[in-house]
Amino acid sequence: MGSDAPTPELTRSEGTRSPEALLLRRFGERLRGVEPRFDARALNEIGFHAVGSGDEAAEDFDARMVQAREVFLEAAADGPVQSEAEALLLDRLRASLDACLADLAEGEVAVVENQSGVDWPKTRERRKDVIVDGENRFHFHWRVEPPLRISIYRGREG
Repeated sequence: MGSDAPTPELTRSEGTRSPEALLLRRFGERLRGVEPRFDARALNEIGFHAVGSGDEAAEDFDARMVQAREVFLEAAADGPVQSEAEALLLDRLRASLDACLADLAEGEVAVVENQSGVDWPKTRERRKDVIVDGENRFHFHWRVEPPLRISIYRGREG
Protein backbone atom coordinates (compact mmCIF):
# COMPACT_ATOMS: atom_id res chain seq x y z
CA MET A 1 0.00 0.00 0.00
CA GLY A 2 1.74 3.20 1.13
CA SER A 3 4.67 4.03 3.29
CA ASP A 4 4.56 4.19 7.07
CA ALA A 5 5.03 7.96 7.01
CA PRO A 6 1.84 10.02 7.35
CA THR A 7 0.52 11.18 4.01
CA PRO A 8 -1.53 14.27 3.15
CA GLU A 9 -4.70 12.15 3.21
CA LEU A 10 -4.11 11.28 6.87
CA THR A 11 -2.94 14.57 8.27
CA ARG A 12 -4.62 17.90 8.07
CA SER A 13 -2.26 20.65 7.08
CA GLU A 14 -3.05 24.33 7.34
CA GLY A 15 -6.06 25.15 5.18
CA THR A 16 -7.02 21.56 4.34
CA ARG A 17 -10.69 21.00 5.15
CA SER A 18 -11.65 18.22 2.75
CA PRO A 19 -13.77 15.54 4.48
CA GLU A 20 -11.52 12.79 3.13
CA ALA A 21 -8.59 14.25 5.06
CA LEU A 22 -10.63 14.24 8.25
CA LEU A 23 -12.32 10.83 8.19
CA LEU A 24 -10.29 7.64 8.59
CA ARG A 25 -11.07 3.97 8.97
CA ARG A 26 -8.99 1.07 10.20
CA PHE A 27 -8.30 -1.64 7.66
CA GLY A 28 -6.51 -4.29 9.70
CA GLU A 29 -3.32 -2.72 11.01
CA ARG A 30 -3.54 0.35 8.77
CA LEU A 31 -5.66 3.51 8.61
CA ARG A 32 -6.87 5.06 5.36
CA GLY A 33 -8.77 8.16 4.45
CA VAL A 34 -12.35 7.27 3.52
CA GLU A 35 -15.47 8.88 2.20
CA PRO A 36 -18.99 7.83 3.17
CA ARG A 37 -21.13 5.98 0.65
CA PHE A 38 -24.62 5.63 2.03
CA ASP A 39 -26.91 4.03 -0.56
CA ALA A 40 -30.32 2.51 0.11
CA ARG A 41 -29.98 0.34 -3.02
CA ALA A 42 -26.69 -1.25 -1.94
CA LEU A 43 -26.38 -4.55 -0.09
CA ASN A 44 -24.43 -2.78 2.67
CA GLU A 45 -26.29 0.51 2.84
CA ILE A 46 -23.77 2.12 5.20
CA GLY A 47 -20.33 2.02 3.64
CA PHE A 48 -17.04 3.85 3.43
CA HIS A 49 -14.69 3.75 0.47
CA ALA A 50 -10.97 4.40 0.65
CA VAL A 51 -9.81 7.58 -1.05
CA GLY A 52 -6.34 8.66 -2.03
CA SER A 53 -3.34 6.42 -2.21
CA GLY A 54 -1.90 6.90 1.27
CA ASP A 55 -2.29 4.96 4.44
CA GLU A 56 -0.62 4.86 7.83
CA ALA A 57 0.27 2.08 10.24
CA ALA A 58 -2.19 2.02 13.15
CA GLU A 59 0.75 1.79 15.54
CA ASP A 60 2.22 5.05 14.16
CA PHE A 61 -1.17 6.76 14.28
CA ASP A 62 -1.72 5.68 17.90
CA ALA A 63 1.75 6.93 18.84
CA ARG A 64 1.08 10.45 17.57
CA MET A 65 -2.68 10.82 18.26
CA VAL A 66 -4.87 10.47 21.33
CA GLN A 67 -8.63 9.92 21.49
CA ALA A 68 -10.34 13.12 22.62
CA ARG A 69 -13.95 11.94 22.56
CA GLU A 70 -16.35 9.45 21.01
CA VAL A 71 -19.57 10.23 19.15
CA PHE A 72 -22.43 7.81 18.51
CA LEU A 73 -24.44 8.70 15.43
CA GLU A 74 -27.98 7.38 15.25
CA ALA A 75 -30.78 8.03 12.79
CA ALA A 76 -34.39 7.08 12.29
CA ALA A 77 -37.04 7.75 9.66
CA ASP A 78 -40.48 6.54 8.79
CA GLY A 79 -43.05 6.86 6.06
CA PRO A 80 -45.52 5.05 3.81
CA VAL A 81 -43.00 4.28 1.02
CA GLN A 82 -40.26 1.79 1.96
CA SER A 83 -37.49 3.08 -0.32
CA GLU A 84 -38.16 6.74 0.49
CA ALA A 85 -38.12 6.12 4.23
CA GLU A 86 -34.83 4.22 4.03
CA ALA A 87 -33.28 6.92 1.82
CA LEU A 88 -34.38 9.56 4.35
CA LEU A 89 -32.75 7.53 7.13
CA LEU A 90 -29.44 7.45 5.26
CA ASP A 91 -29.68 11.18 4.44
CA ARG A 92 -30.13 11.92 8.15
CA LEU A 93 -27.18 9.72 9.11
CA ARG A 94 -25.01 11.45 6.49
CA ALA A 95 -26.09 14.88 7.77
CA SER A 96 -25.10 13.85 11.32
CA LEU A 97 -21.72 12.64 10.08
CA ASP A 98 -21.14 15.83 8.07
CA ALA A 99 -21.99 17.93 11.15
CA CYS A 100 -19.55 15.87 13.23
CA LEU A 101 -16.77 16.46 10.68
CA ALA A 102 -17.60 20.17 10.43
CA ASP A 103 -17.15 20.47 14.21
CA LEU A 104 -13.58 19.13 14.16
CA ALA A 105 -11.00 21.55 15.48
CA GLU A 106 -7.71 22.19 13.71
CA GLY A 107 -5.53 19.10 14.03
CA GLU A 108 -8.39 16.73 14.84
CA VAL A 109 -9.41 13.73 12.75
CA ALA A 110 -12.36 11.36 12.99
CA VAL A 111 -12.00 7.58 12.89
CA VAL A 112 -14.82 5.15 12.11
CA GLU A 113 -14.51 2.66 15.00
CA ASN A 114 -17.15 0.10 13.97
CA GLN A 115 -15.63 -3.12 12.62
CA SER A 116 -17.05 -5.18 9.76
CA GLY A 117 -18.54 -8.43 11.00
CA VAL A 118 -18.47 -7.29 14.63
CA ASP A 119 -20.52 -4.15 15.24
CA TRP A 120 -21.05 -2.68 11.78
CA PRO A 121 -24.11 -0.39 11.66
CA LYS A 122 -26.99 -1.69 9.58
CA THR A 123 -30.35 -0.35 8.57
CA ARG A 124 -33.22 -2.07 10.38
CA GLU A 125 -36.83 -1.99 9.24
CA ARG A 126 -40.05 -2.39 11.16
CA ARG A 127 -43.24 -2.59 9.14
CA LYS A 128 -46.62 -1.83 10.60
CA ASP A 129 -50.09 -2.30 9.15
CA VAL A 130 -52.15 0.89 9.25
CA ILE A 131 -55.55 1.79 7.88
CA VAL A 132 -55.59 4.88 5.64
CA ASP A 133 -58.91 6.02 4.18
CA GLY A 134 -60.38 2.61 4.94
CA GLU A 135 -57.58 0.68 3.21
CA ASN A 136 -54.83 -1.46 4.69
CA ARG A 137 -51.40 0.07 4.12
CA PHE A 138 -47.88 -0.47 5.35
CA HIS A 139 -46.02 2.13 7.34
CA PHE A 140 -42.23 1.71 7.46
CA HIS A 141 -39.97 2.68 10.33
CA TRP A 142 -36.20 2.56 9.74
CA ARG A 143 -33.35 2.92 12.22
CA VAL A 144 -29.59 2.44 12.30
CA GLU A 145 -28.43 -0.26 14.71
CA PRO A 146 -25.89 -0.31 16.25
CA PRO A 147 -24.99 3.38 16.06
CA LEU A 148 -22.16 4.59 13.84
CA ARG A 149 -19.28 5.03 16.29
CA ILE A 150 -16.84 7.85 15.51
CA SER A 151 -13.79 8.63 17.65
CA ILE A 152 -12.27 12.09 17.47
CA TYR A 153 -8.47 12.12 17.79
CA ARG A 154 -6.08 15.00 18.32
CA GLY A 155 -2.30 15.18 18.37
CA ARG A 156 -0.49 14.17 21.53
CA GLU A 157 0.96 17.06 23.47
CA GLY A 158 4.65 17.21 24.15
